[in-house]
Amino acid sequence: MTIRIRAAWMALCLCLLALAGCASSGHDSNQLERNQYAYSAAIRWGDFEGAWMLVDPKYRDAHPLSELELERYKQIQVAGYRDMASQTLPDGDVVREIQIEVVNRHTLTQRSTRYTERWHFDPVSKTWWLAGGLPDFFSE
Repeated sequence: MTIRIRAAWMALCLCLLALAGCASSGHDSNQLERNQYAYSAAIRWGDFEGAWMLVDPKYRDAHPLSELELERYKQIQVAGYRDMASQTLPDGDVVREIQIEVVNRHTLTQRSTRYTERWHFDPVSKTWWLAGGLPDFFSE
């Protein structure tokens, strides 16, 4: 599947999620769960471009994902994605501690990494966005 087809497919999914979110007001926890599920599924299936579309647009604009970074994500296979803990912060944001198992496709070595997701509700778009970028599997 080409990058453009994946991006179009993910944009369609996001539009559907946004439309579903329009029916509710405030901090819809069901929408948060749907977005978290969509994000975790994208990561599990190696669809990092799709996962990128669930990152806050302000963050995406400030930190664009380069072709080199996308190519690096193609070097790994996600073997496990486990939600370890979740907490609602006083400002309304939600954080989840995630443990991700990854396998390097070239060396077939597996390793585990911890990742903290921070989800923020945007009242303008009435949707939950991942406040930071994708997991960094490449720094030691």
